[in-house]
Parts: sequence; C-alpha cells; structure tokens
Amino acid sequence: MNARNPLRRREDVVESWIVLAMWVVVVVGGAVAAVTATRAAQDVFAQQRAHRHAVRAVLPADAPSGALSALSADGRVLATVRWTAPDGTAHTGRTTVAAGLRAGSRVLVWQDDQGRLAPAKPTGRVEGAVEAGLFGAAAALAVAAPACGAATVARACLDRRRTARWDREWDAVEPQWRHRSG
Repeated sequence: MNARNPLRRREDVVESWIVLAMWVVVVVGGAVAAVTATRAAQDVFAQQRAHRHAVRAVLPADAPSGALSALSADGRVLATVRWTAPDGTAHTGRTTVAAGLRAGSRVLVWQDDQGRLAPAKPTGRVEGAVEAGLFGAAAALAVAAPACGAATVARACLDRRRTARWDREWDAVEPQWRHRSG
C-alpha cells in the first residue's frame, strides 16, 4: 500500500524536520558552547590565581575623601601607593583604596608576576566555578536563542503557507456547500 496520505501535508513534514534540527542545535550546540565557555573561564581564573600576588603597600599621601568618595558605589577612591616587590625593587602606582586613609596607612594590593599592579584580587575557586558556570549558561543561551528564533520564523512562514492553502481549498469547496444548506 503506497498511497499518499492526504492529511500528511508537505509543510507538516518540513516543520517536523525544522523542530528536530532546532532541538539538535539547542542541545548539542548549547552543550558544546557551555562546556567551552566554562572551561575557558576556569582557565582564565586559574591564570589569575597563579600570576597575581598580594603585597603590602603604603600610601605616601592622604587618600581623597568627601565628594570624591561619594561618586563611587563602594566608597573607594583612586590613590597612589608604594610597595616593594618580592625581588626587592620599589614600585609606585595608582589603585583604589578606602576613602580618607591617611599617609603611611598600609593597604593590600595585588601585583602580577612583573611587579605591575593588577586590577583586582584574583577570583577565588568557588566564586570562579560559579562565574564559569554562569558564563557557560550564557553561552548555551547564546546558541539556543537564535536557533529557537529561526525555527519560530520558519514555522510562521509554514503557517502562512498552510493558511493560504486552506483559503484556496475553502474557496473551491464553499460554493458547493452553500447550495446544500438552502
């Protein structure tokens, strides 16, 4: 029995393949993107932990206070600090410190392997794992959203084709039915 099913429309078959393809992209592509982004973020955080070191620094002058500290959300201001690197060389640089600190105050700063100030404390293991997981989830969504959007657009086009086909069929059948009800 090789008769074609009149209820199985070409648009329905195409839609089935579109939905299947979308789910393959969402599941496989999303998983690959999530794992890749998570591993990349974990590698970056591990590099930060390996190459940033805490050192004690001294403020050579009072840190700004008052209106300047009100501009930052955490009450920190940019100030000059001096520190001695592990190799014994003296360094000076600018970093954020608590507002209003007096000259001679000791602060903890982070430096890289070359003795330059690092922007912040390296991300800890637990915090890094959470952030890496969030980056992975965002990467999965970045793959899934366009795939779902493209499938939705394709299905809308198929719906328009189905509706147009139904309209044509109704236009052909409706005149025959109108005479029967009268």
